[in-house]
Amino acid sequence: MIKYCFPIAAVLFLSMAGAQNASFKMPRAADGKPDFSGIYEWPKASAAERCRCSATIFDRNIFLPLLKPGGEPIYEKPTGDPRHDEPRNFCMPAGFPSGMLSANAVQFVQNRNYLVVVHEFQRMTRIIPLDGRPHRKGLEPMYYGDPVGHWEGDTLVVETTNFKRWGLDDYYYTNPKEYRMHSDALKVTEHISWKDPKTLAYAMTIDDPKEFTAPWTQNFTMAYKPEWDSVGLFEYVCEENNRCPGGKCASNP
Repeated sequence: MIKYCFPIAAVLFLSMAGAQNASFKMPRAADGKPDFSGIYEWPKASAAERCRCSATIFDRNIFLPLLKPGGEPIYEKPTGDPRHDEPRNFCMPAGFPSGMLSANAVQFVQNRNYLVVVHEFQRMTRIIPLDGRPHRKGLEPMYYGDPVGHWEGDTLVVETTNFKRWGLDDYYYTNPKEYRMHSDALKVTEHISWKDPKTLAYAMTIDDPKEFTAPWTQNFTMAYKPEWDSVGLFEYVCEENNRCPGGKCASNP
């Protein structure tokens, strides 16, 4: 379900907002930290993308020079088995960072000790501690990893580790001959801050030593949409044990 698509005029407003709001006073919580509570569009890489109405994918021009020769294949060819090529058709999680880039609304709920990120797509929920605790130990690798956050001035930094090998983004829908994967060594670092009254600056650093020779970063923005709050997020329910993904039925579940 895609319901958030906006005209170019809105894009121009967002692009100029920083210059027009030099006196912007960001919302702050009771403890004085920036308050990100609210509903936003998913992270988008450019103004042109604001009316594309599809999930964001990473710009290969950023990481292409850093692909590690002989490392795990970030690109996998589709096998024809939808459980591999598009496991979400079988209600498997999108994982992170892929799920964060999906084309649905995102809600942040923040208090002193936690930032809770709820994405409308698959109702993806991340509970991010902000109290300085370390990563948990002894966990099985996870689709969404183990996040912890800390503040660097007015920027929230979230580091997520302990991933299982899974899809990196939705590149499959751009080029159906290739499927991007990240390895189980992935570490993702997010930097979140207010850019202007209508926009969050959101940067994502990908550090995957099995795939790349060095970490790389892509910058995004997230448009603040307080008018969506009255409606809220819609429930996203996946059909369990779907035997006919994409209309192609199989005899086995």
